Amino acid sequence: MEQEVKDWEKYSRQIVLAMSKRMAELGMTQQMLAEKMNCTQQYISKVLKGQKNMSLETLCKIENTLGIEIFKRLDDIE
Repeated sequence: MEQEVKDWEKYSRQIVLAMSKRMAELGMTQQMLAEKMNCTQQYISKVLKGQKNMSLETLCKIENTLGIEIFKRLDDIE
C-alpha cells in the first residue's frame, strides 16, 4: 500500500510541475485557469498543492486548457 501512495504522489508532482510551467509560459493565473476549466480557484490551488486526486475528466480538461500532454496518448500504445 505504501508503494501505491508513493506512485500516486510521483504522478501528482509531475502533473503539478507540467501545469505550473505551462501556466507561467502563458502568464496564466490560477483564477484564469479556473475560469477556463469552469471550476473554482480554490480547486486549482488544491490541485497545484497536490491535495486533489483528479479524475480523468479533470486531467483531460487540464491538458486541453493548457495545451499540454501530461501523459502519453493511448493512440501511441497500439
